[in-house]
Amino acid sequence: MKQILKVNVYKFPIVSRAIYILPIVSMLLTITGCVNMPKQTYSPLPVVPYVDLNRYTGTWYEIARYPNSFQKGCVGSKATYTQRDDGKISVLNECYDKAFDGKIRSAKGKAWIVDKETNARLKVSFFWPFSGDYWIVDLGKNYEYAVIGHPKRKYLWILSRSREMKGEVYEAILSRLRDKQYDTSRLVKTPQQ
Repeated sequence: MKQILKVNVYKFPIVSRAIYILPIVSMLLTITGCVNMPKQTYSPLPVVPYVDLNRYTGTWYEIARYPNSFQKGCVGSKATYTQRDDGKISVLNECYDKAFDGKIRSAKGKAWIVDKETNARLKVSFFWPFSGDYWIVDLGKNYEYAVIGHPKRKYLWILSRSREMKGEVYEAILSRLRDKQYDTSRLVKTPQQ
């Protein structure tokens, strides 16, 4: 009888280890398979030919955006850009939290030009050392609207100098964005007062 117990005691830890090891091996195989899945490929994202920073600075109201975690609950969003003496641009993003009578949320940062030939590719940082791409992909002839994108199409903002945008202007922007491989169905309109 004692001999049978010894055999069972030795077998149990092996079975027990197998129960833990099999799911781990399965998970590793699944992750490896996901890594080798084809990724979404995009053509290079074109930017506008040139941005006059003196005309670009000032206040912009957000008309629509791709949803993102850092603007969750934002209404009445706006951005104010100011040129600095060191050649960089001060950025102040503001919005109301959940409603127009809500607390004002703000984030201060800085931007700098990455592509001096066009001034349309910038980096923006709200806390060092992290920064993100800020590419101006569409711009009104009179700087009445601007569209900000990301080279991998992760982010998108449609901005205007006024709190409202005419429907035909908005629809024309959407058409050009689709030509640039943006999924415009993901856009959410931003409530403005």
